[in-house]
Amino acid sequence: MTISMYQASVPVFVKMLGNLSAILTKAQAYAEAKKIEPRVLLDARLAPDMFSLTRQVQIATDTAKGCGARLAAVDVPKYEDNEASFEELQARLAKTIAFLNTLRPEQIDGSEDRDVTIPTRDQPMRFKGLPYLLGFAQPNLYFHVTTAYAILRHNGLDIGKLDYLGGR
Repeated sequence: MTISMYQASVPVFVKMLGNLSAILTKAQAYAEAKKIEPRVLLDARLAPDMFSLTRQVQIATDTAKGCGARLAAVDVPKYEDNEASFEELQARLAKTIAFLNTLRPEQIDGSEDRDVTIPTRDQPMRFKGLPYLLGFAQPNLYFHVTTAYAILRHNGLDIGKLDYLGGR
């Protein structure tokens, strides 16, 4: 049995973003129950030089939608990065999942050798499809979802590994 580029990307991204959404739902309820101003959690970070919870969610969604779009050879949706509440982050997650669910296996399968270019401030990063997915996009997504999880756990949210992994 083989695994396809589609199977290794879109369903994985949808699952992880869904898990992140469930964690944010718990975080919002926690803030309400403990009378914590939501901005405290949204602006929280693990270290002074790290991004906030809000930015972690933004980058996780950017990674997922960017990878899906690039592998499918479609335009990457543009978001404004102006979310300032749990509701707005949830809307961003939902919008990203909805976009990913528009991508079909036939658009992505066979993209192992597709040229992928990611614009950066300095020089564009260039990959072939498979190394981009497995060596850049997946680790990047996991890093930012894990960091969002860790920020919330550090701030007292009662979540565990199964929240990160989600249901089967």
